[in-house]
Amino acid sequence: MKTLWTDGSASPNPGPGGFAVIEVTSGGKKPVALGRDKDTTNIRMEGSALIAAIKYAGEDGCEIHTDSEFWINVLTKWAAGWQANGWKKKTGPIKNLDLVQELYELYTSHNVKLVWEKGHDGIELNEMADEWANKARMGIEL
Repeated sequence: MKTLWTDGSASPNPGPGGFAVIEVTSGGKKPVALGRDKDTTNIRMEGSALIAAIKYAGEDGCEIHTDSEFWINVLTKWAAGWQANGWKKKTGPIKNLDLVQELYELYTSHNVKLVWEKGHDGIELNEMADEWANKARMGIEL
């Protein structure tokens, strides 16, 4: 099982955004996936980072550390009910439905453990993921 850290950013929000996936191995830690969008939001970039992480891990499965409490709640609390209701919720349309559906499909079809980490709290790998998400937003590629 791979250990991955993810983060996404947009600045301003909405505006240009980027995301990063950092892998931790016995050999060290390094970015393994970066992405960017010229017009997006923090939420979309956080979700895109999780999608990239699960795709990167593939059949090996992964433990993903993220500071996105929102996406953890989507995947572990809300998406199953939304899916059962035809991808609708009582209070109106589901925002970012394209990402919600893709991410939920990946989450439920792969071996994924989600771990919430407090963002911007000096946690080394969370800070590294944030740094690389910002580099990706500025156009740096692997």
